[in-house]
Amino acid sequence: MLWFGVLSKRSGKPRRLVLNAACKINLALEVLGRRDDGYHEIATVMQAVDLSDRLVLEDAEVLALKAALILRESAGVSRGARIMLDKRIPVAAGLGGGSTDAAAVLVGLNRLWGLGWSTARLAEVAVKLGMDVPFFLHGGAAMGTGRGERLEPLASSALALVLVNPRVAASTAEIYGGVVASMYSDGAQARGMAAALRSRQPARVAARLGNTLERVASARYREVEQMEAALLAAGALGAQMSGSGLTVFGIARSFDHARQIRARVTRARWGCWAVRALRGPAIRIRK
Repeated sequence: MLWFGVLSKRSGKPRRLVLNAACKINLALEVLGRRDDGYHEIATVMQAVDLSDRLVLEDAEVLALKAALILRESAGVSRGARIMLDKRIPVAAGLGGGSTDAAAVLVGLNRLWGLGWSTARLAEVAVKLGMDVPFFLHGGAAMGTGRGERLEPLASSALALVLVNPRVAASTAEIYGGVVASMYSDGAQARGMAAALRSRQPARVAARLGNTLERVASARYREVEQMEAALLAAGALGAQMSGSGLTVFGIARSFDHARQIRARVTRARWGCWAVRALRGPAIRIRK
C-alpha cells in the first residue's frame, strides 16, 4: 500500500472517493513503423479486464502525483488531495497498471474538485501522462492507433482469461528498442482481431492473437515461452504476451474454465489470476 501527499490540517472531515482502476490486455499489437518523433506507430486492440487497483482520494491541500499535478495546473485550481493506492496490478507488466491509476486520479479529482469536465477534455490531459491513459477513461475494448492514443471503440466480448505474471519487470523502452524494420506490419492483424471480437466466440479471438513485441521479449526472457506453454498445456485456447510484457494471458472457454486453467498453472514464482473482460468503464467510483 502506497501513500501520496499529506493530510490536510483543515478542520472538518475531508471529502472522500474510493475508485477501482482496472487493467488491460493487448489482444493484438502491431508495430507499423518508426515515427519522425522517435516513437513507434502501432495498431493495437486493448481490452479492459477486472483485475483492479483500489484508490482512495481525499480532499486536501497538498498532493504529490503527476496526474493530480497536471490536472490541477490544467484546471487552474489550488486545491489538492491525499491519494492512497492499494496496488494489486503488477508493475512493469504490460497491463497498464500505472496508466489506469493515473486515469483514476483524473476521474476522481474531476468529481472531488467539482470540475465537471467531459471525458474528451480529461483525455487531453490524459495523453500527457501516457499514450494508453486515455483508453482507461473509457474501458471496454478499443482499437488504438498512432502511438496508441487514437481510439476507436469496439464491441467488447464476454471473454474469460487467465493472466500469468513471472514477477519479473521488463522495460518498455528496452522491448521497443529491440524492434527492427523486418518486424513492421500493416495493421491487418489488429483489424482481424476487431472482427473476431464482434463474433463473440472465444476460439475466433484466440485464433487472431498476435503481438510484435513478444518476438523481442521472448528472445530476452525465457519466462514468456514457459508461461505460454503452461497455459496451452492447461487447456487455454490460445496464449500471448500483453503489451511490452511480461504478463502472458490465455483465452478460456468460460470463467469456470479460466479458474481450472489458473489452478493448473499456479506456481510459487508466478502470479496467476482468472479474470473477465469488462464491457463497461475501466474506472469505477464505488458507492
